[in-house]
Amino acid sequence: MADEKTDMTIERSVSDDNMADLKSLDADAFKLAEMGYQQDLKRNFSVWSVLGIGFSLTNSWWGISAALVTGINSGGPVLIIYGLILMCLISICVGISLSELASAYPNAGGQYFWANELAPRKYANFASYLTGWVAWAGSIFTSASVALGTASAAVGCYQLAHPDFVILPWHLVVAYQVINAFAFFFNCYSRILPTVATVALYTSLISFFVTLIVVPARAPTHQDAVFVFANFVNNTGWASNGIAFIVGLINTNYAFACLDCATHMAEEVHRPEKMIPIAIMGTVAIGFVTAWFYSVSMFFSMQSLEDLFNTLTGVPILQLYYQALGNTAGAIFLETMIIATGFGCLIASHTWQSRLCWSFARDRGVPFAGFLSHVHPRLGVPVQAHFVSCIIVGVLGCLYLGSYTAFNSMVTGCIVLLYISYAIPVTCLLLRGRDTIAHGPFWMGPVGHFSNYVLLVWTLFTFIMYSFPSVQPVLPNNMNYVSAVYGVVAFIIVVDWFARGRMHYRGQAARHEDATLLKGQEVVR
Repeated sequence: MADEKTDMTIERSVSDDNMADLKSLDADAFKLAEMGYQQDLKRNFSVWSVLGIGFSLTNSWWGISAALVTGINSGGPVLIIYGLILMCLISICVGISLSELASAYPNAGGQYFWANELAPRKYANFASYLTGWVAWAGSIFTSASVALGTASAAVGCYQLAHPDFVILPWHLVVAYQVINAFAFFFNCYSRILPTVATVALYTSLISFFVTLIVVPARAPTHQDAVFVFANFVNNTGWASNGIAFIVGLINTNYAFACLDCATHMAEEVHRPEKMIPIAIMGTVAIGFVTAWFYSVSMFFSMQSLEDLFNTLTGVPILQLYYQALGNTAGAIFLETMIIATGFGCLIASHTWQSRLCWSFARDRGVPFAGFLSHVHPRLGVPVQAHFVSCIIVGVLGCLYLGSYTAFNSMVTGCIVLLYISYAIPVTCLLLRGRDTIAHGPFWMGPVGHFSNYVLLVWTLFTFIMYSFPSVQPVLPNNMNYVSAVYGVVAFIIVVDWFARGRMHYRGQAARHEDATLLKGQEVVR
């Protein structure tokens, strides 16, 4: 009797907030069990830290800085200013499409899980398998591009401080490997990840505001509105300005890449059906505001566009800082903030790629699935999936020694591969019928329907147009080898599917059987 009173007292001492969290945890675990999965990861993330992960990876204003070398040659200020508006509108449609599915099916597998649920039973396993491989490849290539952009900024700072220094490919490769290895350790312990994500978000925003204020304030002169909003530059060799503009869109498209990142954190946040859409759409909104105002501010502060084309640092934005501030130390300080933001971006990319690999391995979508699907009991993260993903990123970095254009084509391919991974489940949704599934809290009705078609059209457009060479005349050293990237990825997928995947992949039927057992376990608990 005394024990019963004690138990009642303890129950009453639990706060309403804690009870709400417990109920949410139980509901989240039960919903995950309905999908055929156990709760292996702790739900340590808040909506703010998930937004931190999502924005830190997309980091639109940083993406503009890192890929500026492409944009200024294929349209100049006009491409960046209006390209950002175009890409924001498209990214809103992409974000709505992803958010609807993430709200209906909150799962760390993201797009490959959605494809498995939505595709016809006959094709579900291969559609899911294809989506998973394409998405993971896209995440690996994205990490490679972020590591290269951050390495280029670091080496560029050294060159600016030592004008006689000549940058060679191996300098960038060494910096790339050091940065990739350093960022690796931040994803090795689950408890610090939410804090790291939040710090990365603040670092990016603080760096943005400091740069936005300092550069225009210190610039000796400013460009007029015609230069910023009407100056089109075509240094590509393409006779058509339209083609030059399109091939340059890779710069502004890169600024809104990887919007699926937050979806792969669905098993580490409470009420993911509501929180993930907030993180995705918040990433688009913050990304556009920061990138557009940053670009306008930088172009008004620019002193010489020609110097940016020919800078010995290889980093146009660093040269722009140097022009505006007039001293080396100030320019390096601002670029150091870019580098710090790049580190946060790479850490988020590592989180994203490891979660994709781990979740895909749970369904035996990759070789050595038992090894890659393991979650370390003390660290609370999929260390093996993280380690292998980072090793692959490191190996890809070595390609820079062999061919600069081949490496950049691979990086360009990451954007299109990610779009393809979005397009497969969206196509399945449209073929099945949008009203045949249980809608989540985020459902946009006709707007969502329109957004789905925009995503599909844009995916087809980028698949074709981003395969064009960026300059004319086309030579072996400037050819766009992105088609070869697609070929290599397709070859790996086909070989693994017939050698292993078609026999061992845990697809729709097996998951639904497991879901019945797991739901029973959750009810017992």
